Order: sequence, then C-alpha cells, then structure tokens
Amino acid sequence: RAGATFQYLLLQKTGAQKNVGLIQLNRPQALNALCEGLMMELRQALEAMESDPEVGAIVLTGSQKAFAAGADIKEMQNKTFQECYNSGFLAGWDKVSIVRKPIIAAVNGYALGGGCELAMMCDIIYAGEKAQFGQPEILLGTIPGAGGTQRLTRAVGKSLAMEMVLTGDRISA
Repeated sequence: RAGATFQYLLLQKTGAQKNVGLIQLNRPQALNALCEGLMMELRQALEAMESDPEVGAIVLTGSQKAFAAGADIKEMQNKTFQECYNSGFLAGWDKVSIVRKPIIAAVNGYALGGGCELAMMCDIIYAGEKAQFGQPEILLGTIPGAGGTQRLTRAVGKSLAMEMVLTGDRISA
C-alpha cells in the first residue's frame, strides 16, 4: 500500500537505485515480539513490495538488540490449544516463505522462537556478531509451531537442531 503507515514496522526503499525494500520490525518495548498485529502488517508490507515493480529484493531486519524475540507470549498465554487451532493462530506466518522476490534476513541480537523461524523463512540470513538464534519453546513446555523444527533441521543438521529444540540452547552467528 503506497503511503501506508504501520504501527509495528518501518518501511523504506533503499539502495543506490531505490530498488531494495527494507522492512524493519519496530516494537522495541517488546524486543520485536511477533504479535498478531505485527504479523498482519508484515503480510501487508510483503504483499505491497512483492507487487511493486521497482522492488527487486527485500531486506527484513529488527534492531541491534533483537531481530525478533519470538511470538508474543502475553498474547498467547491465556489461549487454549483449541482456541489457537480453531482461530488459525499461525495462519499467514508463512507469507515470508512464499514471496517470489528474494528476502534477506539481517539479524543482530535475539532471533528466538518465532523470530528464529521468521529468519529461517527468508532466502538468505546475514547474521551480525551479536546474533543469537534459538528455539526456546521447550522451556515453556511446547515446541516450535511455525515450521521451525523442519527448517532448523535443514539449516543446521539433525543433531544440532535436536539439541536446540530439546534444550532451548542458543547458537551464535
């Protein structure tokens, strides 16, 4: 949407020819936790950039402290499995993985849980020196829910993926 304003995202076109779409997650008070509103805006921004003939590639980033520290637990904590399942709670989270233009995740700081899964949906991940990747859902008594178990195994191999998912341990860049 041309000229759209977003509550949880900062958008711009950058690069020498202004042909790189830059999407910055902008929810600093919650370490860019992925709430429903942020994910809805992300889908809208991706659709706009995908349909923009001037945009050749998209960069998705967060802040120096957090790419995205996971799904918004406060938003999820009182929902039962049935409520999440019936409402399509994670519906649309895979939008990043189906955009036809290349998407690069520029990660520094925390990329945990859903944030790690979001980065793995991108075509390329550039990780800064302070990047920390992890799937800590096990520490809350659950497992990655947006394809993280499959993508992590492909990205780091079965052994390290099992260790990360079953212990909640993080890895650095």
